[in-house]
Parts: sequence; C-alpha cells; structure tokens
Amino acid sequence: MTDWLTPEEWRAVALSLRVATVAVAASLPLGIAIAFLLARREFWGKQVLNGIVHLPLILPPVVTGYLLLLTFGRKGYLGQFLDEWFGIVFAFRWTGAALAAAVMGFPLMVRTIRLAIEAVDPKLEQAAGTLGASRPWVFFTVTLPLILPGVLAGAILSFAKAMGEFGATITFVSNIPGQTQTLPTAIYSFLQVPGGEAQAGRLVLVALAVAMAALLLSEWTGRRVARRISGA
Repeated sequence: MTDWLTPEEWRAVALSLRVATVAVAASLPLGIAIAFLLARREFWGKQVLNGIVHLPLILPPVVTGYLLLLTFGRKGYLGQFLDEWFGIVFAFRWTGAALAAAVMGFPLMVRTIRLAIEAVDPKLEQAAGTLGASRPWVFFTVTLPLILPGVLAGAILSFAKAMGEFGATITFVSNIPGQTQTLPTAIYSFLQVPGGEAQAGRLVLVALAVAMAALLLSEWTGRRVARRISGA
C-alpha cells in the first residue's frame, strides 16, 4: 500500500487528514454552543447570527478564502494582532488550511446539531431543572447524551467537507507542496502537468475511499449511539 502512492502523494493525504481532524476538533465546541443558542434561545440578532453561520454555504469558496486572507493574513485585522502578540500565523501555513476547512464545514456541523437539539423534548430538560439541576448540568446530563448521534453526524459531515475543501484553502494558504498542499489541491496540481493524470487518479480513489468511510462511519456510529441511548 505504501508503494502505491508516491511520498509527495502521501504527504498530501496525511496533511489533509491532519487539517480535517484539527478543523473538526477546534470547531466542535463552538458548533455545539451556537447550535444550542439557535435551537433553544430567542435573542435580538438571532437571524443575523444564523445568516453569518450559513454564509460559507452561500458565498463562493474563493470569496470566503479572500475574506479569511483579509482578516487573518499577516496584515489582516486579526492576523497582525495574533502574529505580533502571540506569534500565531495562519496565512500560507497548514494551520490556515485548518481554519479555512473549519469555516467551510461549520454550517453543516451547526445545522446537523441544531436539528438534533430541536428533536429533543424540552419537557425533559424542564423536568431536570425542576429537580434542582443547574442549566449546565441539565445540558451535560440530559441534552448532550440525547443529541450525541447528531453531534457525531455533524462532526463527520464537517470532516468530510474539510477533506474536500479547495477554493477557500487555495486562496487563503496557496498550494505549497509539503506545507499547504492538501488532497484536492494536489489533484489540481497534478492535472496541470502533462502526464499527471495517473497521480491525480490515485488521489481521486483515495478521496472516494475516505468519503465513503466517513459516511459509513457516520451511519454506524449514529445507530450504535441511538441503540445505546434507547437501552436496546
């Protein structure tokens, strides 16, 4: 298997897995929090927040990448501050690819988790509250176990989206082999070179395998958790 892909191709696959994993892990807590706010709370600006969350699904990925570059680039509004005070740099780094992937997959994650929260009967949460449980305790002991299949499904969907992210990534962090070249950008690069179709084809097969594995894992995990919750 290791001889099937060249070292350059393996680096692209490994970087894609690293970027997608970090993107999901970093965005999941915020995704759960925002999904809960949108599902259970009424506040001024709720529709504005909902629109901002889903904006990456509407905007062309290149536009999202350009906005990230303006915001988190070395001379960007936040990028310059993070670089000068904390030494954190996103532009043209693999961390920037993770940020772009997290932003693009965030709407799918939030939407899936929000639907799971809305499917939970609020009376169950209210009953726990009347017994003296605090709101955080109610969330972690009642709500979270019930929405766990939705959380896992949202995380896996976000992971699959991150693995396939192209437009925002190449705009924000470019396509530097070994540093920011992920699976989609590597496929694009090979297709620009005469005779690179074989290398691109192998990476396409890897992408298909990862996507199918993510979907199957999502289905299997969701059913297993649902059976465990129901006590079956």
